[in-house]
Amino acid sequence: MDAVSNGSLQPDLKRKRSDAEDQSEETLQLRTKHDNEYFKCYAGLDIHREMIGDFARTFTYRKAILNNYSCIYQRSVLDLGAGTGILSMFCAQAGARKVYAVEASGVAEVAKKVVSSNKVEDQVVVIQSKVEEATLPEKVDVIVSEWMGYMLLYESMLQSVIFARDKWLNKDGVLLPEKARMFIAPLTDPDEGFERIEFWKMVKDNFHVDMSCVTEFAKAEMYKHITVKTVDAENVISRGTCFLELDLYTVKSEDLQCIKENFMCCCYGHGRVHAFVIWFSVEFPRDVILSTSPYDSETHWQQTVLYINPVDVKQDSEIRGTVTINPSADHHRMLDVELAFTVDGRQARKQLYRMSECGP
Repeated sequence: MDAVSNGSLQPDLKRKRSDAEDQSEETLQLRTKHDNEYFKCYAGLDIHREMIGDFARTFTYRKAILNNYSCIYQRSVLDLGAGTGILSMFCAQAGARKVYAVEASGVAEVAKKVVSSNKVEDQVVVIQSKVEEATLPEKVDVIVSEWMGYMLLYESMLQSVIFARDKWLNKDGVLLPEKARMFIAPLTDPDEGFERIEFWKMVKDNFHVDMSCVTEFAKAEMYKHITVKTVDAENVISRGTCFLELDLYTVKSEDLQCIKENFMCCCYGHGRVHAFVIWFSVEFPRDVILSTSPYDSETHWQQTVLYINPVDVKQDSEIRGTVTINPSADHHRMLDVELAFTVDGRQARKQLYRMSECGP
């Protein structure tokens, strides 16, 4: 009887193993497809013009690199996600012995032209490859990367930085930037709701067609998708609370698979909360900080807004909550976000959001 049972189990085990292998292969193919689409977005010059034209971003990176020239001078550098090569140029200006500019997209050909035009071929080598597949002739003393996406983690490029750090960075090597923080605060923003929801009620006045029923669909859409926009600092109604800090020297890949952090905000006064605004900052050695706060210079990252059904607050109202951030199950470079919160211990809310193709 046991022999018969064991014999009957063998096909089941083989079938399960085969199904698991098929699923793993399908997942790998899907990730590769998404990666190819992602790198294709960076093959054109428009996005690079936008990033280099972001003065706060580009100036801060140049300042960070030149201020830390003692870590770079006559050292080897990996510029991860080099794009058109401007950070590699800054590293060459700081006296790097060798810069390996690794860029997966076709814009690597442009970077080669930039290197040649600036006559730094002896210093800068452009390598068109994903960093996970690249081969460098040596380990490096410095890794510089502008890896941040919307809401810091959109695009999942930090995973590549972690990979490069573990494989290519020398012991006691330097990361630029070296820390990242995320902040949250309640936001009053009645104009957005009026524009996206109340609009449908006014169609009848202009065109004699009643479309007020669309407001429910508009609300559902507004409350489930993450919005990227520039926020007026006057509409932020508490101090920003840091709910996440990442040390790039120690963060692990698995730490990013499910980020779940608590926050508490104390409101300035009476008002109505229509959303929560999230921003981030990254820090470099020698006290250089790049911030996307609504209180600082505008950047191409703008701020991330999570709209909610409005809730009233008063002076010193305490909003306590939890933010959960996961890579999307459908697309590893996109984000799923859960926001749960209470106001003064009451009105418990929970909403799910998707950050999909809201930007490059």
